[in-house]
Parts: sequence; structure tokens; C-alpha cells
Amino acid sequence: MTTAQAGTGRTVTTDIPARLDRLPWSRWHWTIVIGLGTVWILDGLEVTVVGNIASRLSEPGSGLPITSGEVTGLAAALYVAGACSGALFWGRLTDKWGRKKLFMITLAVYLAATALTAVAFDTWWFFLFRFLTGFGIGGEYAAINSAIDELIPKEYRGRVDLMINGSFWLGAVFGSLLSIVALDTDIFAADVGWRLTFALGAVLALVILLVRRHVPESPRWLLIHGRDDEAERIVSGIEREIERESGEPLPRAEGEITIHQRRSVSFLEIGRTVFSDYRRRAVLGFSLFIGQAFLYNAITFGFGAILTTFFDVPSGNTGYYFAVIALGNFFGPLLLGKLFDTVGRRIMISGTYLLSGLLLFGTAWLFGQGSLTATTLTACWCVVLFFASAGASSAYLTVSEVFPMETRAMSIAFFYAIGTAAGGISGPLLFADLTGTGKVGDTALAFQIGAGLMCLAGLVAAVLAVRAERRSLEDIATPLTAAPGEAEPAAREGGGKSQGREPDARGSNPATA
Repeated sequence: MTTAQAGTGRTVTTDIPARLDRLPWSRWHWTIVIGLGTVWILDGLEVTVVGNIASRLSEPGSGLPITSGEVTGLAAALYVAGACSGALFWGRLTDKWGRKKLFMITLAVYLAATALTAVAFDTWWFFLFRFLTGFGIGGEYAAINSAIDELIPKEYRGRVDLMINGSFWLGAVFGSLLSIVALDTDIFAADVGWRLTFALGAVLALVILLVRRHVPESPRWLLIHGRDDEAERIVSGIEREIERESGEPLPRAEGEITIHQRRSVSFLEIGRTVFSDYRRRAVLGFSLFIGQAFLYNAITFGFGAILTTFFDVPSGNTGYYFAVIALGNFFGPLLLGKLFDTVGRRIMISGTYLLSGLLLFGTAWLFGQGSLTATTLTACWCVVLFFASAGASSAYLTVSEVFPMETRAMSIAFFYAIGTAAGGISGPLLFADLTGTGKVGDTALAFQIGAGLMCLAGLVAAVLAVRAERRSLEDIATPLTAAPGEAEPAAREGGGKSQGREPDARGSNPATA
């Protein structure tokens, strides 16, 4: 690493990003996955448990004067609002203060809010801490995805990111099964079981918090913020650990980058970069998040009502059906993730979006014809969501890797907030009217709307998706702090357009000076 003075900051030439990217998979990387990725299991558990305990909370003797509609309506909306606002609030601080500080703080907020939900004594208390639980989880998305992408080698980044985001559905399976036990009054009293489910979430969060103490700050973030000595110590320590594990010396890293270190990047500069310099990628991010949000609401909103209304499934048995489709969601990213690193991002992102949309169109037609039973409808959903979940997870991967380092967390936060708001606010408002009429045609139309938006997003991805597989983050999007003269990514897409900034952006953007 070489350094030189440059105005108010230093100019640093370093090979640290290349050294991180050339590392073989090791036990150290599994520590990162476990320490950072398991929080999505908690998110899936949270969302599922609340939906499944709604009927118990509204019963006399639950300890709360609350209705089932308030649990699934107002409390759910507050959780979504908390997640959206938390993503934006913590996302900005993640880019400014660092990945590690924020993924510790946001998990601590989640832990405290979940524990306090367990001791709720009135509805206002329950609503307040549902909002704060979402506020912590929303921040987790920005901090965790940023850290994972910057610590995982480029050869594995796609599959690891998809697997981690898809683990939300593993939590959903646990939540479905846990709620069956917790709501059994032969085991727990009516005012105790639901509290224990939240308490368990807090205990699991505490365990994860202890594991996270060993996860380092992102060396890439440290480099840009003037802490290159600390970045060097972290990377050297990782290399020594991996060499001891393998018993072989690591190969020489290829490639350096020169940056001007800066303490912060203005909010205006971030906005101009994402929505002007990278406007095509912004359109891609919007399309992917909105498409998956509406598909999931088309299928899962009113899930229990569809089964009970059209197939006479007892309300107490819907959790078993949900566990099945949750497994389909989990295995999609798990089994297809490697293909995003080998076959490539563009083919896999567009393919999973288009295929899941077309399969949902087919499901809607069969449903409208009266050809399905509760079991075969669930099987259809399971297949649709196998592909849709991989696509939805790739939306998070996309916005976390195609924008410059300095904007990464805020970009994740912004697109996550947009997608979550669309799915958690406008989606339910639209689909509630359709699935609530009890008419087959209206429910089939809900499926078709979700399928159409998913297909549209797939077509956008076929044109705009970036070929980011097995490429360094700095190659995909040149950092704003890169020194003048740093080359744009050499690889070209069809039509001769750079995969970095938009063709007219380089050289005219003051952020690069």
C-alpha cells in the first residue's frame, strides 16, 4: 500500500479489495455468514409468528385488549413503517459510521424491542414496540448486506447473498411450527404462549449479537474513511488464518486501486450518483423490488382466507400449508444461488422473474377454472415461489453491488424501503378488496396482477441487468473517491456501454475529482 497527501485527505493506492476477492472459501467466511446472515431467520420468525398468533391475542384472557384485525392490520402496518423508516435512518449512518457499528446497534434495537413486546400490557405498548422492532430490522438490511458483499470473495458473492436473504423463509417455517406449539393451551396458558414466542426471538438475537463481536469492520469502508492501517491489519489477519487452515500460501493478488480518502459523502452527492449517474441501474432496482413485492402480496396476502374460503381448510390448519410454501421459498435461493455466479446475473435474474410470473399466470388460470384443491394450489404456489424467492433475493443482491461503495448502504435502504412500502401498504390495499370478495374471478385477478408485474420486471432485467458475476465491487462500480484517471470497468455490455457509470457520467461528475 502506498500513500500520498492530496489536499485535505490522503491518496492511497492499495490492493486490499483484490486480496479479499482472491481468498478461498474458509471457516472464517462461515463465521461471517452465521454472524451476519442469521438475522433474516429472526425476521421471518417475527413476521410469521405475529400473523399466526393474531387470533389468540384477540381472545379473552390473552392479557391484551386487542382485536385480530388490529394485530394483522395496524400492528403489521406499524412494523412495515418501522422497517421502512429504519432502513432509511440507519442506512445513511451505515455509510457514514461504518458497517460493524451499525449492525451491532440495529440488532440491539431489535433485541430490546422484541423483549419489550413480550411484556406488553396494553395495546399502545404492543403497537409501539412492533414499530421499534421493524425499525431495527430495517436497519439490519442495509448494514448486513453492505458488510456481506464487501467481505465475501467475488466468486461466491451471489450465492451467499441469495442464501442469506432467502433464509428469511427458514425463519417463517420455524415461526409457523413454533406458533402451533405456543398457542396450545394444554402446554401454555393463553396469556403466556404468545409472550414466549417474542422472548425466544430476543434470546436468539442475543446469541447472534455475541457471535457478531468477532465480525470485523469492512476493510473497504475503512480504506475510504482514512483508516487504511486498520484495514491492513484486518486483511493480514484473515490471510494468516486462512493460510494456517489450508496449510498453503495464498496466491498473489492481482490489481490495485487509488482513492482519495474522505470522511463523508454528502447526501446530495449520493442522490445524484444513484439517480443521475446510474439512472439505468436505479430503474432496474425499482423494477425488481416492486415486481417481487406485488407478486408476494398477490399470493400471501389473504393466504389463510383463500384456503378457508375456497377450500374449507380449518383456520387452525393453515400454518401447515404456509410451512410448505415457506420451504419452497427457502430452497429456491439455496439451490439456484450458485447459478447466479456461474450462468450469470442477467440470465438468472430475468429468468427467475419471468418464469415465476408465467407460472403464476398458469396457477391463476387453473384456479379460475376450479381445477385446484387446497393441496394442489399450495403445490403450485410452492413451485412459483421456488423461482420467485431466488429472484426476490437477487433484487437485494443487485442494489447492493451495482452502486459505488460510498452509496451502498443507502442504496439498499432506499430500494428496500420502496419495495417494502409497496408490498406492505399499497399491496394489501389492492389485494384486500380482490381476495376479500369471495369471488374466484377477483382472486384470480389478484394473482394475475402480481404475475404481470413480475414478468415486467423480468423484461427490464433482461435489458438492464449488470453482468456482475465474479467481478470485484470496484470493477462493477468505480468508487466516488477513486482518484482521477482510475479506469472505468473494462468489460462491456451489448452496444458498447460500460458496466460502470452511464456512458456520459465519467469525467463530468465532480464526485470523482
